[in-house]
Amino acid sequence: MKQALVAQALWHQLWLDYSHRVPYARIYEAAISEAGGTVANDHIAFRSLALSIETAIGTVNLGISHLEQVLDGLGYVPMGELSFPTQHLYARHYRHPQQDELDLPKLFISELMVDQLPPEVRSHLETTVQSGLDLEGLLGCQSAVQDLRAIDSQSTDPHILAQRLKSLFVRPWMPPVRSHLETVNAASQYGAWVLLHGYAVNHFTGYVNRQNTPAYPDIETTAQALRERGVPMKAEIEGTAEVGLRQTATQAVQESVTIRSRPEGPFLQIPWTYAYYEIAQRFAIEPTPGHPQLFQGFLGPNAAQLFEMTRSQGSIPHPG
Repeated sequence: MKQALVAQALWHQLWLDYSHRVPYARIYEAAISEAGGTVANDHIAFRSLALSIETAIGTVNLGISHLEQVLDGLGYVPMGELSFPTQHLYARHYRHPQQDELDLPKLFISELMVDQLPPEVRSHLETTVQSGLDLEGLLGCQSAVQDLRAIDSQSTDPHILAQRLKSLFVRPWMPPVRSHLETVNAASQYGAWVLLHGYAVNHFTGYVNRQNTPAYPDIETTAQALRERGVPMKAEIEGTAEVGLRQTATQAVQESVTIRSRPEGPFLQIPWTYAYYEIAQRFAIEPTPGHPQLFQGFLGPNAAQLFEMTRSQGSIPHPG
């Protein structure tokens, strides 16, 4: 199916952008390649807001369902869900039927349950996403999804269609107002992150099982190799072999992001966290005694810890 080829092209294009912004991913890539190993992605993660808004083109839901229209067109299938009540988050994970054949990563999509937040925070989130919302971009994405669903009967180049779909994975609204960002960040660092970065990749994940090099046989040696190359790493490795998944990550890189000092401007640049690079090792479990199989899912406690990797430390800086 051509949809799978579009998926390959799309994730590769997003990887090029992400690895340019997250140098730790390039350091990992170099370390594994220099050892004669293979770099593969276990999964890609995206964030969103469970929030419906009225627009000139109708009601738009900015949560998981917004991204799911693309995932469904690419052939991805939902495999499970996780809830994080204390963080007001919900997530689904997806696999592609041709995952092994075409080396397609799993996907982990989360959303902030906006209706569970205090009224002032909800108001600032709604005001921001309605500010300068790129309706033309949303329509373009819908058109690309329609073409994606019909691609097997057309001569469309998968790479060209992937480039069109890539336009979804941006921030489609104006930069947030400083005071609004401060209020949202105090209640949900996840929410503040989405206001600043939108649907940009939250992280890619190096797949330890596929590294295929004796230099780095497990997640411990891989994490240590990154430390030795100057990469700041999470102190702990989450999970155990018994539950089927162990994960850790680099610290999040910091970028200069654009915000507004007031609703009418001017625009300012401040430092803020963007993304980290995760590494994961999967293990066989026995859901049925005597029938071991590689664990392909995700674990709530692990994910809850990793959500916190993008927390921006301290208050929002003011220009001196």
